[in-house]
Amino acid sequence: MYSNKNLILLLFICCFGIISCSSEKKENASSEIQETESPAIKSDRKIILFFGNSLTAGYGIDEDDAFAGLTQQRVDSLGLDYKVINGGLSGETTAGGLSRLDWFLEDQPDIFVLELGGNDGLRGIALSETKSNLLAMIDKVRTKFPETKIILAGMQIPPNMGQEYSNEFKEIYPAVAKEKDVTLIPFLLENVGGIPELNLPDGIHPTEEGHKIVFKTIWPYIEQEINQ
Repeated sequence: MYSNKNLILLLFICCFGIISCSSEKKENASSEIQETESPAIKSDRKIILFFGNSLTAGYGIDEDDAFAGLTQQRVDSLGLDYKVINGGLSGETTAGGLSRLDWFLEDQPDIFVLELGGNDGLRGIALSETKSNLLAMIDKVRTKFPETKIILAGMQIPPNMGQEYSNEFKEIYPAVAKEKDVTLIPFLLENVGGIPELNLPDGIHPTEEGHKIVFKTIWPYIEQEINQ
């Protein structure tokens, strides 16, 4: 049997425990609400979306050292209110890019850099298909976000599929840029492609130093769109 004093003490402990648990639950609930609400707060920064393959993704190096990451570093250093999104996927073709593009267009990009087609050329995909897919991706962006500024990154391939195929592949990009009236970077890998010391052992993907040169190639085009 409990004495009156023990009974009162026991009741006090039980009541204090219930109050403490209730308070703790309220704090946890409040914390959970804050954690749930935080991601819902969207940034007002404008978006630069790089949409491409392993070159954009920065295959073989740290993503921050790839040209997309270097672009973010540059806009940050200039105090520009832009967020760079790296939409690169290794092995991506223009057909694959067209099928996954909608996922990247949930938010409006202020600048859209399209870097695809290299894998098409290396696989010998029909040139008409590559061109059609590039046109379709530009149309998709323009239809949803007419104000988005579009930059097309030109690409060249070695003559593995024959010189005629290689030459015609190169001409796809200026033709698409002219037809859709978008800004063209003539050759993304200018002063990098084919230079062993600026590429990884596979001879295709740039090293960190190579990406620094690629960034210098693309930055004037991005800066021009930012300043317009």
